[in-house]
Amino acid sequence: MESRLPMDGLASGLMLVLCLIWAMQQIVLKATALDFAPMFQIAVRSAVGGVLVILFMVWSGERLSGVLDLWRPGLLAGTLYALEFVLVGESLRHTSAGHVVVLLYTAPIFAALGLHWKLPDERLASVQWLGVALAFGGVALAFLWRDAGARAADTSMLWGDLLALLGGAAWGATTVVVRVTRMAALPASQTLLYQLVVGAAWLLAVSFLMGQTTVRMTPMVWASLAFQSVFVAFLSYLTWFWLLRKYLASRLGVFSFLTPLFGVMLGAWLLDEPLGAGFLGGTLLVVLGVVLLSGYGWYRHWRDRRR
Repeated sequence: MESRLPMDGLASGLMLVLCLIWAMQQIVLKATALDFAPMFQIAVRSAVGGVLVILFMVWSGERLSGVLDLWRPGLLAGTLYALEFVLVGESLRHTSAGHVVVLLYTAPIFAALGLHWKLPDERLASVQWLGVALAFGGVALAFLWRDAGARAADTSMLWGDLLALLGGAAWGATTVVVRVTRMAALPASQTLLYQLVVGAAWLLAVSFLMGQTTVRMTPMVWASLAFQSVFVAFLSYLTWFWLLRKYLASRLGVFSFLTPLFGVMLGAWLLDEPLGAGFLGGTLLVVLGVVLLSGYGWYRHWRDRRR
């Protein structure tokens, strides 16, 4: 397996844009939830994104005949992708978009733990284990410290928060599958195609089984679907899997701390979501944990270059 690169200016800039897009996706899903059920919207965006990826592959002259060669890990990755968004879609029905963003983006922690176990070049140092502990301490704080305003809806919000956290674990597991199987050698477009096609099939089935197929096409819903399909499911994920092929996954995660921050700020600004002290404290601990976990790679690379 080819070695991955440390972060550079291109990867940093792309991750900054991706974090903003990924924070916005939860806000948009929550804002349109009454007119377009979140799980069903994710299923439709995945299907549209899959079509866009196929068109991109045809346009770029990429071979389509070999896509099925790695169907076993592809099916596993696509199923984990679907599980992640089943959990996200359901969590948005019970808790705030800000909570979903923060808890979903514990994914780098879960990915780092899995990669530590599977890949020698992704072993965690002592300070990174401290980051893991801080991040999970932040999650515990966000769960356990609820102010009086949140207690009335505590049971429902706790359930939604738990689903979002499990969604983060599913995303982390997807990253591990992509990195440790033969999918690591696939072009980014083929890796993404597996996620979208398999994920769309599962998500459509679960949406119908759970009766979550509400659709009322308003101008905001059309705008949401266009954003979700083109910018989230196609462009952002294609860029993400390209980055995973080129750079160390644990170091890419250093920028993921921006996503929960963007999500909390956008949720409070656009959706008037409350910001409890426990949730804010937990968010800061999660952010600090991710920075320690992923930023250590940068520090070690900088230190080695100075020697």
